[in-house]
Amino acid sequence: SVRVKMSVDALVQQLSALHRACIRPYLAPLLTLITLGGSLLKASQLVAESYFSNRRNALNVYFVKFSWGWTLGLLLPFVFTSNYFVQRDVLFAVRRITSCVVGTAVWFFSTRFFHVIENFTGECYESQNMTVLHEFENLYTCRKHGHLWLGFDISGHSFLLSYCVLIIAEEIAVVNELHKVEQKRGKATATIIKSLFIALNALLLLWVWMFFCTAIYFHDMPHKIIGTAFGISAWYGTYRFWFKKSFSPGLPPEIGKQKV
Repeated sequence: SVRVKMSVDALVQQLSALHRACIRPYLAPLLTLITLGGSLLKASQLVAESYFSNRRNALNVYFVKFSWGWTLGLLLPFVFTSNYFVQRDVLFAVRRITSCVVGTAVWFFSTRFFHVIENFTGECYESQNMTVLHEFENLYTCRKHGHLWLGFDISGHSFLLSYCVLIIAEEIAVVNELHKVEQKRGKATATIIKSLFIALNALLLLWVWMFFCTAIYFHDMPHKIIGTAFGISAWYGTYRFWFKKSFSPGLPPEIGKQKV
């Protein structure tokens, strides 16, 4: 209905303005502050246990465990549709889609690197009395036999959630260009893009909340600081450096540079 469309349009405009003014410019410092502040709260033991301090909570089990899948599932259609809608260039839209391929490579190799570090720095312990079991020399065989491996466990959640939040914020910035071409190029497609935009904002909010829960409930401070540093560095190295080069997936359309 017309009323629903007007409500959606108003929400999109408000969210877009909020991202431009308050969120996108300060997101990386905010994530850093959450990690540091949350880690200090955890160390002080001032935060009481809650539903979210249980690793088996529904948001952790069904969303955070598959956070890259959820992020990719919404980003892929949004990036292609929005970039094509604004530029009207299939090759440009396909090129922009490769940013998701880069993100997947970053996720895959970073998490594998974290496992290597944990394996290299750890030892296997008997779960009950915490005696060292020298016969198990790597974390895979140790855990396979039901024992406990303790090594330097860089927080994969701090890494991936910060990375997902930052790249979502970068990619949805294209909505700033939407209103310039919306009347010319089909309202149905624009509605799909706006729906994906709202869904990505909801996902971003969920990831920030779960990032905060990770900071105050799980891991030690060095594990979270390094994990967050990896996430921010991966975002900065791609969107703020490499993607500005010609031989790259490129950035979302900027103001004044879209084709008409």
